[in-house]
Amino acid sequence: MNATTDAPMLLRLTAFTTSPDGGNPAGVWIGDALPKADQMQRIAAEVGYSETAFITPARGSHRTVRYYSPEAEVSFCGHATVAAGVALGQRDGAGTYVFETAAGTVPVDVRPDGDGYTGTLTSVEPRHEPVSEDALSGYLASLGWDASDLDGAIPPARAFAGAWHLVLAVDRKDLLDNLTYDFDSVKQKMLSDGLTTLQLIWRESDDVFHSRNPFPVGGVVEDPATGAAAAALGGYLRDARLVTSPTRLTIHQGTQMGRPSLLQVDIPSHGGIRVTGHAVPVTEEQS
Repeated sequence: MNATTDAPMLLRLTAFTTSPDGGNPAGVWIGDALPKADQMQRIAAEVGYSETAFITPARGSHRTVRYYSPEAEVSFCGHATVAAGVALGQRDGAGTYVFETAAGTVPVDVRPDGDGYTGTLTSVEPRHEPVSEDALSGYLASLGWDASDLDGAIPPARAFAGAWHLVLAVDRKDLLDNLTYDFDSVKQKMLSDGLTTLQLIWRESDDVFHSRNPFPVGGVVEDPATGAAAAALGGYLRDARLVTSPTRLTIHQGTQMGRPSLLQVDIPSHGGIRVTGHAVPVTEEQS
């Protein structure tokens, strides 16, 4: 992906995978000036992926980045950030790119790895807060779950690391494997609550998690890899003292969708959460 000019370019990569058949696809638009908001929204809808990142200027280590789903602007998107970082690495070389996003400043370390690159984002300062009993009951009903299905060691919470997510941990993996939900009901609840995705998790071991992420507010049934939610989860687990930091977690996502994804989450003792993944170009047949 070597560019000979700085004319706007639109790339398609899939993040948190080394295979074009896995991960979460994202659009990456690079140009000297951001298009108008309605144009970015139109481009994102035409690309059709859960998010497209718009990056300006075309050169330099500091970039302004905005994210759009097919239906709305999103304050921050982790998988599109990793895809964008790898795209910049392929185009301009390894290094640290500083993304100025609507959620705040997000450094992205891009490093060569084998035949490709990895991107490691460092989130804005995470935070979390309780979820009300009424809201929790509503989401459980829409998911077809009961309070007794939840893992009592990881209480439900709203978690933030650039965007808000509802963390619900279950005590059995089959609840994730057989997930169904009421799209319209969950979408309306999430819009009212200012949520980006639901971070539905099952803990296999102390440092291995499995996740599914409904994303109806973006017009998408489910994300196969969600870096922003991974960062929010890492921040919640640390700040609620549910893990001992520093530590590293591995999150498996997208398996039930046929797009397996692997997210590495490094949780320092303080500050932003680091989320690492590969990204590779989407093949023409998949674009």
